Amino acid sequence: MSKIKFELEFPIHASPSMLYTYFATPAGLEEWFADKVNSRGKLVTFIWDGVEEKATILTNRNDEKIKYKWIESEGDESYFEFRIEVDALTKDVSLIVTDFADDDDEVEESKRLWENQIDELKHTIGA
Repeated sequence: MSKIKFELEFPIHASPSMLYTYFATPAGLEEWFADKVNSRGKLVTFIWDGVEEKATILTNRNDEKIKYKWIESEGDESYFEFRIEVDALTKDVSLIVTDFADDDDEVEESKRLWENQIDELKHTIGA
């Protein structure tokens, strides 16, 4: 079964390099995304309430984007990505989150989850 891809865009008042550390480093991810994060090369382990989820880093461009793929979803095209875009004219910074869901109901649930997570991130960085 194919998954449904969706993207969310969030304006964030932070520099791309500072923002990037919150997506690409274990310490940054622990601030807002997971209880604990361990990284060994391209393998990243996220821990929530004692439950481990492993992901592989597919793409990593400093201060631009990082793309993860859950190990459990190896058989499909899904991934989740944090992409930082800077408007050429205004220099406004936006975060684009790309993720996948199984059906329309899960898309809405996942969007709400990401909105809550990004609110937590904004609160953490004071943006």
